[in-house]
Amino acid sequence: MTNDTFKLDKCPMTRTMAILGSKWKPVIIYTLSKRHLRFGQLAAQMPLISRKVLTDQLKELEEDNILLREAYNELPPRVEYSLTAKGLALLPILQQMCEWNKQFEGHVGACEAR
Repeated sequence: MTNDTFKLDKCPMTRTMAILGSKWKPVIIYTLSKRHLRFGQLAAQMPLISRKVLTDQLKELEEDNILLREAYNELPPRVEYSLTAKGLALLPILQQMCEWNKQFEGHVGACEAR
């Protein structure tokens, strides 16, 4: 089954996981929670993700209306990414996931600095 097939499924959890179900998408959303970022800034804050995977994940999040890609008509070209209202609505859920991890894993990680 393709990811688009999962997005059309009747189960809300299946549809949600079709949108967010990669290891990087929640991290990208969480990273964009504080401010608009350019591609290089995002890549610098997530050094474990390859640039190709980051590009692909950003495109998918844009297609799913989770983030906005804003290109400015400047030289040199500038592109910034920010969360849409749909993306912002995910932040309390992601914060609860972080709290869950702190409660059961006891680690305070580098994502707190983001």
